[in-house]
Amino acid sequence: MIDPATFDFYTTRAPHYTYSNAQSHSRSLDAFLDRLDPRAKVLELGCGGGQDSARMRERGFAIDATDGVPAMVKKANERFDLGARTMRFDELAERAKYDAVWAHATLLHCPRAELPDALARVFRALKPGGWHFASYKLGTGEGRDLLGRLHNFPTSEWLLDRYLEAGFALIDRRVYPGMGSDGTQRDWIDITVRKL
Repeated sequence: MIDPATFDFYTTRAPHYTYSNAQSHSRSLDAFLDRLDPRAKVLELGCGGGQDSARMRERGFAIDATDGVPAMVKKANERFDLGARTMRFDELAERAKYDAVWAHATLLHCPRAELPDALARVFRALKPGGWHFASYKLGTGEGRDLLGRLHNFPTSEWLLDRYLEAGFALIDRRVYPGMGSDGTQRDWIDITVRKL
């Protein structure tokens, strides 16, 4: 489920958020896409303004762009005509359908208690050999940022344990300092895993 305050934030801020953040795709995206076979089918969880899905489509991948907030889906479609659709993490029910699942700065809003189920759903949705990327803000426990959005703020050890429990094989992880949109500096982690 989506935390109500987080849902309301993205609903009311969708026009500004998509305008200010939809200028370029994620800096981690192309390196992830380079791992995939040409024409791979990719699910994006939390497409936001649509810039990452637009880049994937530009590179020739088959895209299924989703976001849990209808206002964000509307803006992504207005800007990039992606055919994006509304779907929450807990609504992902496909099995062995995707070659990759991209979740840049989105699963970090999943409540800690619900993250194992979300990761299990991602695992089931992937074909054997499928890839998954996600990024999180690190911390020591669930909480809210200065904008009121819920974050799971995991330690890297706790997070990696959840991925291993879901059945994934860890391929790569990178911890780096970053500035959140609320202006707070903290460490982030990028995780690339695979369903073997």
